[in-house]
Amino acid sequence: MIIVIIGIALAAFIGFALYSASGLKFIQIVKTVTIKGSKEEVFGMVKNLNNFPKWSPFLAQDPAQKYEVTGIDGTVGAQYHWDGNNGKDLGYQEIVKIEDLKFVGMKCDIQKPFVAKPTFDYYFTETPNGIEVKQDFKLTSGLGDAFFMWLFGAKGQMEKTNEQGLALLKKAIEN
Repeated sequence: MIIVIIGIALAAFIGFALYSASGLKFIQIVKTVTIKGSKEEVFGMVKNLNNFPKWSPFLAQDPAQKYEVTGIDGTVGAQYHWDGNNGKDLGYQEIVKIEDLKFVGMKCDIQKPFVAKPTFDYYFTETPNGIEVKQDFKLTSGLGDAFFMWLFGAKGQMEKTNEQGLALLKKAIEN
């Protein structure tokens, strides 16, 4: 009888977990920040990957991280490669589209600690209070990866990291 109850509880947990994880097969996180600075300065801080260490939340979390920019910085095809956490974090982000003073689109290729290919799109809008930067993060994954993201609360951590990055971007320009 106890084995049957344990089996039912385990099946219920797995069913609930898979149902919950299915909602994480596609994650979109949109964050905005308003920065007091010129549109050229704000846009250039995002477009030029050599500036990323000034506002990278990943570098803030792992100051020993190694990084390198390849290609022609600030142009489509430029890449920011990173290797951190003693080889446990590895990947790169690449500029895939630029609309001068309006938009920068990037794709990431993460190899460690998990394999993922998220995108980051940045939109720049002038407002009476400064330049609004909207970051639109998207990640599509399979059910197995979504299960582990659900199990470890990865979406919440992604949201905190994206907020930290935009706060650091604001600080880098305003200070």
